[in-house]
Amino acid sequence: MSSISWEQRKLGDIVERITRKNENLESILPLTISAQYGLIDQNEFFDKRIASKDVSGYYLVRKGEFAYNKSTSSDAPWGAIKRLDRYVSGVLSTLYIVFRILDEEKIDSDYLVTYYDTDLWHKGVQSIAAEGARNHGLLNIAPADFFETTVSMPQDIEEQRKIGAYFKNLGCLITLHQSKSESWKNKKNQLSTISWEQRKLSEIATMHARIGWQNLRTSEFLDDGDYMLITGTDFEDGRINFSTCHYVEKERYDQDRNIQISDGSILITKDGTLGKVAYVQGLNKPATLNAGVFNIEIRNENEVDGKYLFQYLKAPFLMDYVGQKATGGTIKHLNQNILVDFPVVMPEKEEQVKIGQYFEGIDNLITLHQRKKNLLVNQ
Repeated sequence: MSSISWEQRKLGDIVERITRKNENLESILPLTISAQYGLIDQNEFFDKRIASKDVSGYYLVRKGEFAYNKSTSSDAPWGAIKRLDRYVSGVLSTLYIVFRILDEEKIDSDYLVTYYDTDLWHKGVQSIAAEGARNHGLLNIAPADFFETTVSMPQDIEEQRKIGAYFKNLGCLITLHQSKSESWKNKKNQLSTISWEQRKLSEIATMHARIGWQNLRTSEFLDDGDYMLITGTDFEDGRINFSTCHYVEKERYDQDRNIQISDGSILITKDGTLGKVAYVQGLNKPATLNAGVFNIEIRNENEVDGKYLFQYLKAPFLMDYVGQKATGGTIKHLNQNILVDFPVVMPEKEEQVKIGQYFEGIDNLITLHQRKKNLLVNQ
């Protein structure tokens, strides 16, 4: 990204405001703007119609045009700016600010969508919002001031198109992640021809952790060494961030074979933030566990696929099960006697591999998506 030439453009120089009224009732579809779903039918979003019966005085918005909703929420502290993509046209209250790109040969529409999906534009809007002027969550922002805000973009339209297309395609795939829990819950129905069985976790894997007398003193944590120490705080998005790990002396590594870690190990936090799961990959030094983490070792790899079990443990099922065991209280420590009876639903090994790869692919896409803002911020 550093080789791209970027510039700041005033929004009013690249778009024009739309104040087109729906006088001929070209559309009767009442729209609202959601930070999550974009421009969407009120009936679908609210499960009812909010707009007036007579929408002839509303703005008529056509596909590809943008609108700014000045209403604030926890997800959209400075409102939301979205493009109409779902419908050919619709109508919006005149409280919204509607606009379209002046010349799409110079400004890529998908890039503008990507830009307004970040928080880079918030500072500009914040500077023009009248101080303390929030009437029932509606920002007091004049259209003329709104169009004075700036947009950061590559000067080259082709670079805009590459960025816009990349994140548009990625965004479509990210919707898979938003329904990941549902995917797990529906997987058995989708694969109804597959023979599934339910096994206790203790039947298919062993669980070991650093026991009390083996606990380490902080003075034993080394900044460098040959034997890595993995702690729950090193878990990051289902993986281990090796750059944050400490090290220990060889005698501490040798102390317990059951907590010696290798590629393919599945780890679960049992203290602090409970139930975080990580799959170890890319380990380049011998490693052992600090207190507060279980090492889950598969008993028979011919029957159980490691990535399938990792994904299953990472799904909501485990913490739902732990919550049921809380019996009205809050579990602050994940005991082994809770884990041993945790039920794992499993197909045959071949299908486990396919399912594990499927969800691993989604995870990889999510990792790319999480870099989205950084990609733009570090332009």
